[in-house]
Amino acid sequence: MEGSPGMKVLVYPHSMEIGGSQLNAVQIAAAVRDRGHEVIVISDPGPLVARVRAMGLEHIEISAERRRPSLAVSRMLGEVVQRRSVDVVHSHEWPPIIEAFLGVNLPERAAVVGTVMSMSVAPFLPHTVPLTVGTEMIRRAAMAAGHRHVTLLEPPVDAQADHPSANGEDFRIAHGIRPDEVLIVMICRLVPDLKLEGLLSACEAVGEMALMREPVRLMIIGDGPAHAEVAARSAKVNAAVGREVVVLTGEMADPRPGYAAADIVIGQGGSALRGLAFAKPLVVVGENGFSELLTRESAPTFLQQGWYGLGPGSRGAGPPALRLALQSAVASRQLRHELGLFGRRLVEQRFSLAHAAKTVEDLYLCAIRDRVSTRRRLAEATHSVARLVGYKLHRKYRRWVGKASTDDANDRSRIAAILSSGQSGQAAGRGDRSNIAGDGSSAAGAHYGARPAVRISRQSDR
Repeated sequence: MEGSPGMKVLVYPHSMEIGGSQLNAVQIAAAVRDRGHEVIVISDPGPLVARVRAMGLEHIEISAERRRPSLAVSRMLGEVVQRRSVDVVHSHEWPPIIEAFLGVNLPERAAVVGTVMSMSVAPFLPHTVPLTVGTEMIRRAAMAAGHRHVTLLEPPVDAQADHPSANGEDFRIAHGIRPDEVLIVMICRLVPDLKLEGLLSACEAVGEMALMREPVRLMIIGDGPAHAEVAARSAKVNAAVGREVVVLTGEMADPRPGYAAADIVIGQGGSALRGLAFAKPLVVVGENGFSELLTRESAPTFLQQGWYGLGPGSRGAGPPALRLALQSAVASRQLRHELGLFGRRLVEQRFSLAHAAKTVEDLYLCAIRDRVSTRRRLAEATHSVARLVGYKLHRKYRRWVGKASTDDANDRSRIAAILSSGQSGQAAGRGDRSNIAGDGSSAAGAHYGARPAVRISRQSDR
């Protein structure tokens, strides 16, 4: 522990399926524990529970058969906090945040902080709960919406576990990837929101490259509700080319061999950053046709808006633009090497797990110290519940008329509004690009509404 008294922390991830934000929640929990605090994880059952136990963390199970948010879970959280003398509850995404606020923070049993790694902050979250968000643009939007304390916590990467020295050859051999083939890998949940368009575009783009006799294969690692649609598109591409160009492996509890085996990674969010940790060139995909190769020139955009985009990139939109981005990297082994080194250095200096743990620890201490009055908490509870009921009714109506998105926090219109509102701030930051991945300056860790100093700089070749 470094300079702070030991705390008892209850961490509540929103899901225990294999996914980037859930894995980040577990990794940060273990890293906070390693700083000298007692950390307990409470969650649904799921594949990541085994990871929690392997890390030596205590796990308390919540029944998965319930509505979200659940008053029963709120009561359970309150009971655990009282029984175990918990100091702070760290909830991830909006249902756990609401449940912890009502069951723990409202009766003032412990402090509550929340993490939102979705692309927008739900409008019914209590403004008094300190939040962390994943991009500077989302942080600004949350502050503008009235949230009192918002900290930038970019998705962290365990740069020691995810390392370029990892062996990927055995994985390539096991899946029949020839040494002369360029393996393009996507590792993500197969879900409609955020992911599906990029998955289908990647199938089309790599299929077009294969028809041009370029030595490429696309491997998709993951599973989810959109699996059937992705499988159908990959089968169509493979039939058109006359060989297996697109390979679906299904979900892997530990996808590190897939990252290690890749020559190029396509991704967004935490998956994109893990690809960089393995020193792989990265093409970021989003929605409405977005794709962009990460370079020193494009990095400032992603450092502001996150590892995602909407609309055309610098090469256009849709599968043709993604194909052009991939072809530039496929054509040059030297370019792939240089881009991989650049990405690895960026991860080491800006997205370390140790830095994330220190940021979260500081946030816990501030949340414990800066308590909110009972009157303010009651007012926030009234407003939040009223806004939540309105949201639920509106969502039922939209589902009835067939217009509800799978995940409203990742609805494209809401993301577009955040990205649009952030453009002026991003433009203002373009004047100083002399230090990207150069001196380790970082926007992460700006606490309680203070705008982080974003130094964007150019890395020299090595």
